Amino acid sequence: MSEILKLGIPKGSLEKATLELFSKSGWKIDVHHRSYFPDVDDPTLKCSLCRAQEMSRYVEQGVLDAGITGKDWILENDSDVVVITDLVYSKVSKRPTRWVLAVPAGSPYKRPEDLEGKKIATELVNFTKRYFESKGINVDVEFSWGATEAKVASGLADAIVEVTETGTTIKAHGLVIIEELMQSNPQLIANKEAWNNPWKKQKIEQIALLLKGALRAYRMVGLKMNVPRDNINRIVEILPSLNAPTVSPLYDEKWCSVETVINEAEVRELIPKLIAAGAQGIIEYDLNKVI
Repeated sequence: MSEILKLGIPKGSLEKATLELFSKSGWKIDVHHRSYFPDVDDPTLKCSLCRAQEMSRYVEQGVLDAGITGKDWILENDSDVVVITDLVYSKVSKRPTRWVLAVPAGSPYKRPEDLEGKKIATELVNFTKRYFESKGINVDVEFSWGATEAKVASGLADAIVEVTETGTTIKAHGLVIIEELMQSNPQLIANKEAWNNPWKKQKIEQIALLLKGALRAYRMVGLKMNVPRDNINRIVEILPSLNAPTVSPLYDEKWCSVETVINEAEVRELIPKLIAAGAQGIIEYDLNKVI
């Protein structure tokens, strides 16, 4: 019987972006309605949908060999797992998510120490408890099932620890941030026993390599063009690239083919300059991976 790697796919806010990332990386994963076991076009993978909040526990226990979850939930569960690599999902967020301590605007609480003896509502209970304990501040931390920002307005808590990216939603609820507790990105993690298995380790490393290659390709494009040989130096001087442009001779020796990989945002400014420098037949194409 061939080896199988049990891989956890995060269900919820990261699910769609994760499936798209795997597609770019070379794996087609199909999620069926009401099924927690997606089909994948790789007989050596067995995928399971799992909430990000629980992923690290299942990976630590060996129910899953590897999975993707946020750094925040690894810390919340205090999970003993191997962190393989960060995976910043550019389509989901341009920056890490932040867990922050927020209080009502105009309240007397200006710093964490001011919350001595007060009640804190959060979904990140264990991490929050450890945070205040490390500062020697006694607080009552309660689990929030959702609508955490409303807990303060309704008098159910004195402050909250909540996840945010820009802080806009927190501000809209009449709250102000007085402390940032941590930043979090999605991470590929592995079970320690699986990581010590040579075949599983190689498979996990393959997945990590291609996922990172797909992420690196986000907002990057390939650019290809024909250039008169006499103009090649002018073109190369203005053409950005990862290392150096590829220059190949054409059948007509007076012309060359030039190809490079650049940031998509640079293309709109670059194309007029390339045309002015003599480039013709410019083609822009998307990339799946940059390794």
